[in-house]
Amino acid sequence: MMVNKTRLRVFSALAVRAPFVLLEQEWGKTHSDISLEIEWNPTSVIEKKIAQGETADAAILTKPAMDTLIEAGLISPTSIVELVDSHIGLAMLPDATAPDISTTALLIKALLAARSVAYSQGGASGIYLIKLLESLGIKEEFLSRATAIPEGFSATKLIDGSADIAIQQISELLSVEGVKVIGPLPKEVQKVTSFQAGIFNQAEQPAAASTFLNYLRSQQAQTEYEKFGLQVRT
Repeated sequence: MMVNKTRLRVFSALAVRAPFVLLEQEWGKTHSDISLEIEWNPTSVIEKKIAQGETADAAILTKPAMDTLIEAGLISPTSIVELVDSHIGLAMLPDATAPDISTTALLIKALLAARSVAYSQGGASGIYLIKLLESLGIKEEFLSRATAIPEGFSATKLIDGSADIAIQQISELLSVEGVKVIGPLPKEVQKVTSFQAGIFNQAEQPAAASTFLNYLRSQQAQTEYEKFGLQVRT
């Protein structure tokens, strides 16, 4: 006898994609009655989709984006759960000689010495990076040789040879096999991004969404977050 599954639609920021390779598999084993359908995009892309009238049952987004949706009456404030903090880092190919990026001055030196640096224009890390480069006075020089992607994982450009350094959320860098993370941005210029999950006020499956949010706070989920450089929020 075929059992009809509940379809749970989720909008999620790409920065937390890596842990879900395993978490989605485990969800399927323990919640076979709920079909989990996650749409992965940079936060800015998700915001545009919602502004155009698209909706889902739940969302995993940066705190500022979530605050905006709560203020707009789209997300229930009482449903919010804290998930993780994410840091921006740099990656290279495994056999590459990693430069010292422990200070802002050394970071600038490394970025300007690179043949090309890959970054994601639509992601939170890419948006912050451009502002940082402008404040450091190297924006134009950097962009003249940068490899920009609209969205997705910047470290893929290391694999295809387009760039020799990639910048993005560390969790996103670790999503690409065959690269190594050489470190986070120096503390004085680091941008920590906090992620939350919440339920849409017009969710078609609010009960299933609540079950999913509880799962996101489980010990198994938290262990997976930490494997990919994400710090669990309490």
